[in-house]
Amino acid sequence: MERIDDPEVAATFDGYPPRLRERLLELRSLILETAESTEGVGAIEEALRWGEPSYLTPETKSGTTIRVGPVRGEPDQYAMYVNCQTSLGDTYRELYGDRLTMLGDRGFVFELDEAIPTEAVSHCIALALRYHADKKRRRAD
Repeated sequence: MERIDDPEVAATFDGYPPRLRERLLELRSLILETAESTEGVGAIEEALRWGEPSYLTPETKSGTTIRVGPVRGEPDQYAMYVNCQTSLGDTYRELYGDRLTMLGDRGFVFELDEAIPTEAVSHCIALALRYHADKKRRRAD
């Protein structure tokens, strides 16, 4: 697992109950792996946003922020969030509405005792990490 450089992010992960922390770290690894293998994303910045670990593309500004964290009031759930002002919620619903449990237009929710559907989630992560770059490209076409 990649080291967490930001001490506030590390402390946030450390503050989660063990099973939740394990699952969120799996999601973190998937985000970082997807970023590394997705063309045009560049370096990822890991920081706290709204009190949750968040992943940004400051070098290229290619994507929208991705956040991970527990679902408030649901101790057996955690989620991956994107900016609700993007069209990503609609895209995710269209592509994976039958396989992912959507959380409005903000992202999707996972159960602690279920495996992350890595192929679908990795694709959704890549779409978020390329959201602004792809939007600019579509406008230019």
